Amino acid sequence: MTAIRLIVGLGNPGRDYARTRHNAGFWWLTQCAENLRVVLKPESRFFGVAGRGMNAAEINLLMPQTFMNLSGKSVAALARFYKIVPDEILVVHDELDLPPGVARLKQGGGHGGHNGLKDIAAQLGSPQFWRLRLGIGHPGQKNEVANYVLNPPRTDEADLIESVIIQSLGVLPEILRGDFAAAMLKLHTKA
Repeated sequence: MTAIRLIVGLGNPGRDYARTRHNAGFWWLTQCAENLRVVLKPESRFFGVAGRGMNAAEINLLMPQTFMNLSGKSVAALARFYKIVPDEILVVHDELDLPPGVARLKQGGGHGGHNGLKDIAAQLGSPQFWRLRLGIGHPGQKNEVANYVLNPPRTDEADLIESVIIQSLGVLPEILRGDFAAAMLKLHTKA
């Protein structure tokens, strides 16, 4: 089993974006850092906010500060520095194709139009990193997507996103161990 050595939460830096749907990955990573007692601080060499902690093994946490479309620059810089390969990386991101309140874990695949994932795959030279997809729903029209992801969720959606963040953090021990089958079973099975 390959253990996860780097968890990346995707979002856009700055107060203007803090509560937008596109920052669901940042919300998740902030909570993850609290749970693992990892202090996050600006790291210019990684173009992001990063922290390291000890679990069963060493774990790196990263929130790229490059803006979503250039997330790969930050991820690749940290991965190269610590010699972390794609299948040891988990990227947590917002997912239009899932409704709020649903999270899915998978390895590899396409980017589904998500520019953050697209840039990470390009910069790492592989799409084989793990993804934790946090549902934010879809506005219904393709031409409304940019505006939709860059706005805050409605209160009911925000509550569902918050609850799925808590639920998905419940499988963090399995994810960190690299026991993805157990993590997926717990996460993907309706209670």
